Amino acid sequence: MAFLADALSRVKPSATIAVTQKARDLKAQGREIISLSVGEPDFDTPDNIKKAAIEAIQRGETKYTPVAGIQPLREAISKKFKRENALDYKPSQTIVCTGGKQVLYNAFVSTLNKGDEVVIPAPYWVSYPDMVLLCGGTPVFVDTKIEKGFKLQAEDLDRVITPRTKWVVLNSPSNPSGAAYTHDELKAVTEVLMRHPHVWILTDDMYEHLTYGDFVFTTPATPAQIEPNLWERTLTMNGVSKSYAMTGWRIGYAGGPDVLIKAMDMVQGQQTSGACSIAQWAAVEALNGPQDFIKVSRKAFEERRDLVVSMLNQAKDIECPMPEGAFYVYPSIKGVIGKTAPSGKVIATDEDFVTELLESEGVAAVHGTAFGLGPNFRISYATSNKILEEACGKIQRFTASLR
Repeated sequence: MAFLADALSRVKPSATIAVTQKARDLKAQGREIISLSVGEPDFDTPDNIKKAAIEAIQRGETKYTPVAGIQPLREAISKKFKRENALDYKPSQTIVCTGGKQVLYNAFVSTLNKGDEVVIPAPYWVSYPDMVLLCGGTPVFVDTKIEKGFKLQAEDLDRVITPRTKWVVLNSPSNPSGAAYTHDELKAVTEVLMRHPHVWILTDDMYEHLTYGDFVFTTPATPAQIEPNLWERTLTMNGVSKSYAMTGWRIGYAGGPDVLIKAMDMVQGQQTSGACSIAQWAAVEALNGPQDFIKVSRKAFEERRDLVVSMLNQAKDIECPMPEGAFYVYPSIKGVIGKTAPSGKVIATDEDFVTELLESEGVAAVHGTAFGLGPNFRISYATSNKILEEACGKIQRFTASLR
């Protein structure tokens, strides 16, 4: 009898982590590597947030916390949802987890039975389907199209919903494409969901504050904006990682109906218990304190986006759409497939493309099929303009060398 669980055979390692590790290995060998594979802001956590953490340590806030989070943070989350999203979640209808991943995992563990289906638009964040599989569910993928901005279309959603569908996952702005849904685009999707009252929505709003130009962020359960009747079957997920450059602090949170939040609380109580006490007090300051940092980082990311999109569209055989948010681009390399690299390797897949790009030019990106849709590749522009210019110049040189 095999020692390891059968469930492990249904999942695979994170492709983004694998690419990052390969880039580290090459750098350790003395190669000069530019890594554009990590979805992490390059800014430091704002000083007021770090100060709040230090003060929490000095006050002795170093003990176990309630499983669902300290009361001041749950109150801050409730106020944030009301202030920024017009969502009425009581503090008791919120939960604090060790990062956004745990929010998702707790939700799936709490609700999925064998045979339950979770609809996931592709391209998707790499962890969604594997979490569903680990929790006994079945991911159902819906391909989006580059000409539709990589956004789920209402008719495509309607086509895949079955009596076994339990969740639809919506991520706006999206990792990996940067696509963000307008009010009207979300309304079309929610109208479909209103015809299927057994389906719940998990909305991943982690990149909420990173939208550009005149784009106005909306979330599906906002009563005055989208669909009031969806509140009772929506889990609204967010966190401090991207907006406040707090990835390592590991604080994600969510708001939802009592029955779901209580179930997630119970699961977490048998799993990790409460998130780090110091990180929670830092998150209180992040949500309640000055929000100036968001404006500064958003402006920098918008400039980087414009730079990367412009330079990649000047690269031979690459088509790079202009994303509305997050800090990723998801260019198509359809025109590259079938060509031969200077090494003699034929570029048959997008994985071949990123492998040859890394070996030839020392630029690390992630292949699109890891996100469920190719031939594309994902670049994170969460680094300096200087580095991005150098990396995009290398990509231009690489595509020009293909024959």
